[in-house]
Amino acid sequence: MKSARSLSPSLRVALLAAAVIAISGCSTVGGWFSSKDKKAAKPTELAAITPTINVAQLWSANVGGGEGRLGLRQAPVVDGGHVYAAAVKGGVYALDLQTGKALWHHDTKVQVSGGPGVGDGLVVVGGLEGEVIALDASTGEEKWKAKVGNEVIAAPAIAQGHVFVRSVDGRVTAFDSANGERRWFWNHDLPTLTARGNDGVTVGPGVIFVGNDDGTVTMLAVNDGRPLWDLPIAQPEGRNELERMADVDGTPVLEGGTLFATSMKKTTAAIDAPNGRPIWSAEHGGPGRPAVSSDRVVVTEADGGVFGLDKQSGGALWQQPGLVRRDVTAPAVAGDAAVVGDLEGYVHWLRLSDGAFAARMRAGSDAILAPPVVADGIVLVQNVDGRLTAFRAQ
Repeated sequence: MKSARSLSPSLRVALLAAAVIAISGCSTVGGWFSSKDKKAAKPTELAAITPTINVAQLWSANVGGGEGRLGLRQAPVVDGGHVYAAAVKGGVYALDLQTGKALWHHDTKVQVSGGPGVGDGLVVVGGLEGEVIALDASTGEEKWKAKVGNEVIAAPAIAQGHVFVRSVDGRVTAFDSANGERRWFWNHDLPTLTARGNDGVTVGPGVIFVGNDDGTVTMLAVNDGRPLWDLPIAQPEGRNELERMADVDGTPVLEGGTLFATSMKKTTAAIDAPNGRPIWSAEHGGPGRPAVSSDRVVVTEADGGVFGLDKQSGGALWQQPGLVRRDVTAPAVAGDAAVVGDLEGYVHWLRLSDGAFAARMRAGSDAILAPPVVADGIVLVQNVDGRLTAFRAQ
């Protein structure tokens, strides 16, 4: 059977809707249109809060648009005091982190579907047709182009002389960062049905880590792509394909020798990175990447619930239910808070100590799908209309 990932975005949506209808059964169709069910499906209304953190907007800039309903999670990346951002229609921008002033703009002439990656003096983006474009990070001048076999919606990772590109067909391709020559590729079989989206790879010393759509994480050797270990984060169990979805769609987080990964099967795991040995597993998790602080691991579940887990044991320390059904992003850690965005453009700061709301700002009215990015005490969010906004806690 053809993987859902190899189909067009519109056809994927149609197939998923058909699967939901088929699995739900005709006896429930009438109930879909009741006022009670419509009310239950609405996003949770935001309750008023008393801020305990004073947050101010620093600047806002438009870096393009076109993401719309493509299901992308385009996020900026920060390096050397510069913010690099991309949009489907808009190309690639470099901006000053403190002021938002545009430093350069490169019109890629193609639809950029993934956020940018930065490293080795390059900024690299991927396209809807599998294009890979490398630019000089200082000037925006094109250095080289390459091609992969499917769309790229994850930000490339650049390190150790390589550019690692993850495409939606489950393949990781390594290019030479100097000239764009392909060095190796690695395939991982996809389940019949997977979630729309994936994230980039995580780079470690001489290795990379890949979260897979079957609920596993794999460690590959940088020099040749050879698998070194493979570990299930969640088991793809269930009575049908929807229930068996266990995608590890968020980039795993490497801290020291420990790797943290989370699955949409509501499972998060800590792993001894060098040998792939499990340290702990928790029954909370979601489709986005985890955020890691000095003593917490924060995850967003698919329904919008945000959980704070003990970093040493995985035990749940708190839950924030006030964002359920608000299509909440994966979290980022900013000081003593976890930060998430939502479907109406709100940005929420949650206290790491207990998960309580500490502040709330709005970055326009369009949805924020990508996790916030934190650099030098500044929180950056990019919405689906290409609006990039910077905040700082005072």
